[in-house]
Amino acid sequence: MTLPIPAAVAVAAMLLVASGDLLAAERAIDPAKSSISAVFTQMGVPVEAPFTRFSGRVDHDPAKPADARAVLEIDTTSFDIGDDDYNAEVRKPEWFDSGRFPKASFTASGLKPAGNGSFEAAGKLSLKGRTAELKAPVTIKAEAGGSRYSGVATLSRKTFGIGDPAWDGTVEDPVKIKFQIFVPAAR
Repeated sequence: MTLPIPAAVAVAAMLLVASGDLLAAERAIDPAKSSISAVFTQMGVPVEAPFTRFSGRVDHDPAKPADARAVLEIDTTSFDIGDDDYNAEVRKPEWFDSGRFPKASFTASGLKPAGNGSFEAAGKLSLKGRTAELKAPVTIKAEAGGSRYSGVATLSRKTFGIGDPAWDGTVEDPVKIKFQIFVPAAR
């Protein structure tokens, strides 16, 4: 059985940091209007699979992007490759080790303007008992009832001990995290 490696769970979290909602106030994301997925290459073929359970909060005043804060938690057991056997496999210790580490988290503070409505969010990603600095580009767009934060960030699965060396020829190291996070406007 060949397994995909979704080590980039937390990059999606960075999008929360980049949230530049129109009003300053901490708000919960709306998971029903949001998505986070990992894209990895296995045997030369790109595979994209979603995380179906995640939550987070964002606090951002567009007039003070350097003061922005965000926290995102992703349930690693919710990674859905589309096959029950694969899903069970990626929860094992060699991959996410979801029994010991059921959540990945991203905590970020501050946004750096990158031009054209884009920002760079920086923070710390904790996954599988390891923590690393992580940066992600984020585009912010106003929508009816709130704001959408989108982006794609790349991270190394090896940094977080996702997949043992036996998989190095089968699953490539870089993993992309695609995110579309919706944050309702403050009421």
